[in-house]
Order: sequence, then structure tokens, then C-alpha cells
Amino acid sequence: MSERPAIGLLMDYQEMGDFSSRPHYALRCSYFEAVWHAGGLPIAIPYLDEAWNAYLEHCQGLILPGGFYPFPASLYGETPINDEPIHPRFAFERELAKRSMDIDTPMLGICAGMQVIAAAMGATMYRDVRNELPTIIDHLNERPAEEPAHDVTVKRGSQLHEALGTTALRVNTAHREALKTYPDTLTISARAEDGVIEGIEVPSRRFCLGVQWHPELFADTSGPHHKLFDALVRAARA
Repeated sequence: MSERPAIGLLMDYQEMGDFSSRPHYALRCSYFEAVWHAGGLPIAIPYLDEAWNAYLEHCQGLILPGGFYPFPASLYGETPINDEPIHPRFAFERELAKRSMDIDTPMLGICAGMQVIAAAMGATMYRDVRNELPTIIDHLNERPAEEPAHDVTVKRGSQLHEALGTTALRVNTAHREALKTYPDTLTISARAEDGVIEGIEVPSRRFCLGVQWHPELFADTSGPHHKLFDALVRAARA
């Protein structure tokens, strides 16, 4: 292994957009920069089913990033819709999460990535935190994503606590959905002041964490957020 462990970053996907009117992958630079500054080698992962084994063989760690894309109805505890189209990212990402957990590859899920890890374990979600929960926090637009928006309490003794080195911190926010139900095999490691789940981990795996906020946007500061990427790279190097 090279001095820098390879950290695979799942790309986000758009059918069409400002970059191109044709299907394309994209991901914000901050993810790659956070991995590099933590000592890892960031590697972009597109959705190529034939490359499963190669991805998992060459990447010592994985990041499932944030993104806005539709989840299937079953993730909200609703009756599955016949012939419901499944978004390409979710179809690939859910399988990537499961396969990675099967072989115990260190993995960090961020925002939507956290939700996918939880879904792979059998969790369900609220569609809209603001409309379905009694909260005064606008988890989608409380503040610009580059600014702290609310407090989070981290469970003492959790892997997240060990990684961050604190039980309290200010986080940014940019999500509409939130975890609703979850299995006993999943540990809730952080919550917002209104009770919304902000951190999860899979205790049966050596490093499988998810956070609802976007630490990559604070990774170049002196705060604790960069420590998440440090912890992932350490686990990947081990």
C-alpha cells in the first residue's frame, strides 16, 4: 500500500444540468480536499457495476457523499410503487454500502450518504423534517452550508465521540429527510437539539460512521470536523 491509502469517493449524478445537457457525474472539490489534507488519496468512483471488485480491492476506505436525489417509497415506510424508477445513484450506492460492510471496508457517510448506510441496515426516513417533526430548526435552509446552524450532542463513548474528541459541537445543515426508525444493529451516536438524528455508526464494523451534516465544508478549520477524515484515513491505513 502507498503511504496515502486510497479513499474512494462516490460521485453524484445528474441526468442533465448546467455542466452538460447529457448525463454526467459531479462532486464538490471540498470532499477531495478534505481527504487529501487528512493524508488519503481521493479516488472518484462512477457507477460501473462491472467494476465492483476492482473498486473494493483498490480502495482502503470509502466516502458516501451528500446529494439531492429521490429515494424509493419503501425507504419512507410506504408501500412500494409498481415499476417505480430507482435513481441510478441510489441503486449503485446501496449496493456499494452493503458490499463494503460485508468486507469491513472503513466507510464514512455524509448527509445522504449517512441515510443510505442506515437504509442498507433497514432504517426508514421522514420525507420532510420540517413538516413531520415538531422542530423550530430549518434543517434545509437555516444558514448557508458554509456556516454553523445548530448544536449537536455526541454520544459519549461512541466511535464518533472518539473520532471528534468532543461531545458537543456546532454543525451546518442542508437536508430535508431524516432517520425515522432504525434497527438495533445501528447505534445512534449524535442528535440535534430537537432530537433529529445527526450521527450513526455500525458497531459490528471497525469503522462505519455517518453524519447528517457536511464536515467537508469545515475540514480546513481548526475545529473538530476535520478529525472525521483523519479517523477514516487512519482506519483505512490500518
